Order: sequence, then C-alpha cells, then structure tokens
Amino acid sequence: MGKLDGQVAFITGAARGQGRSHAVRLAQEGADIIAVDICAQIASVSYEMSTPADLEQTVKEVEAEGRRIVARQADVRDVAALRQAFEEGTAELGPAQIVLANAGIGVGGPNSSDQDWHDVIAVNLTGVWNTGRIAIPSMIEADRGGAIVLTSSTAGLLGVGTNETGLLGYTVAKTGMVGLMRCWANYLGPHNIRVTCVAPTACRTPMAQNLSIADLFEVNPSLANAMSNALPVEMVEPIDISNAIAWLVSDDARYVTGTVIPVDAGSLNKR
Repeated sequence: MGKLDGQVAFITGAARGQGRSHAVRLAQEGADIIAVDICAQIASVSYEMSTPADLEQTVKEVEAEGRRIVARQADVRDVAALRQAFEEGTAELGPAQIVLANAGIGVGGPNSSDQDWHDVIAVNLTGVWNTGRIAIPSMIEADRGGAIVLTSSTAGLLGVGTNETGLLGYTVAKTGMVGLMRCWANYLGPHNIRVTCVAPTACRTPMAQNLSIADLFEVNPSLANAMSNALPVEMVEPIDISNAIAWLVSDDARYVTGTVIPVDAGSLNKR
C-alpha cells in the first residue's frame, strides 16, 4: 500500500529533471500521473530543453511502477493548451488531488537580454498561476481536499547581489511564487486543500548544469559563493526534492500549508 493510492497527480515540467523524478516517486506511492511538458526549445534559453523522447521516457518509468500516466505536450504559458492537457488527463484518470507546478526555465548568461526577463517571468511565475487556476476549480468541485506544491528556489528566499537580467527575472519569479502560494493556501484552506512551496538549492538537472550559469559564475565569482551550500555538496539530487514533495502531498503532512520547505543543504542558514 502506498501513501497516495487512488490519487491523481498533475505535474508540469515532467519530461525530465525534477519533474520526471516527482512523477516516478509519486507513482511509487500509488498515484497516477498527468504529465505535461513543453518538449520544445524557447529561443532565449541557452541550454537544450526537453524533447518528446524525454517525455516518453517519463511515461515508461511511471508505467514500470505499475501506474497509469497521461502525457501531453503543452506550454504552461498557453492556458488553452494546458487546460486541454489537464482535462484529457482527468477524463482518463479521474480528478486530480495533487498538483505540482514544477515547470521552469533557467536564467541566461552574463549577457542576457530583456527577452530573458520576459520569458522567465512568463514560464516560472505566470505558468505557475496558469497551472493552479486550471486545476483548482476541479479540486474544489471534487470536494476531496488535496495538495498543491509550487517549486520555488532558495533564490526566492534571499536577494542575491546581481544586476544580471535573467537572474533578476528568475529571482523575482521564484519570490512571487511564494506570495502566490500564501494567497492560495488561505483561499483553499476551507476546502481542505493545502498549498506549499519547496525551495531547492542548486539541483543536479540539465537546467542547473547549463553552461551559461558556469559562465556567469566565472564573470562574478562572488555570486557562486553566495549560492553555495553549508553541507559539503555542490548540488542536491532530484530525488531529494521528490522525497520532500512525496511527504508534503501525503497525509503525513496533513496540517502543513502556507509555508516553504527548503531542500537546500543548509544554503539559507549560511546567510
């Protein structure tokens, strides 16, 4: 018996990295999965983004756990496409009790442009709002409670000293997400729907390991130091975030809402 038996989880950014890890981890606890990812390149993003083959791999890994999955390509910036993916998933699997607004893009390098700002805000903040406003009405209607987890960042809890456009946009988006979470937690509390954020430090995914970030740190070594951890690890692993989320969406955390859970190897404590 898993802690999430009979539940359905709607996960954005599920083709690889943290999103795939979350899908597999929740499947291990008995959840069926609605997996969404853009599976395409955004022009301002300097690293290679996910592909349809990545999303298919997520399907295989979830099915290997004996769970059902509906996977669709959709951009979280596109409300109509995202709603269609969600509705197709719930039509096949049933109402979603779990929502993981995980989709996000990384910042540009030291020469990022205004477009970096607009794109990172659109994906990392507006995309999270889109995810919630699509899923929340059906969660209320189903009247079964539930849990929503937004993927923020340690960048959303501290002000890193930089004037680099992409990193500023990333920080603003991740900070704004915390405010959105707090509003939803109060709004949805009477419906027994809990809303929290996780705040990872750098996590070993293609986004965090992209070359432009390394270039940025080379130009600004103090920035790299500001983003270091207290524990002797350079990065945490996706499964570390997934384990925290598996707890947050389970009944083990039934009274945890309106708060941020750092998975940060002590990064915030150094400040």
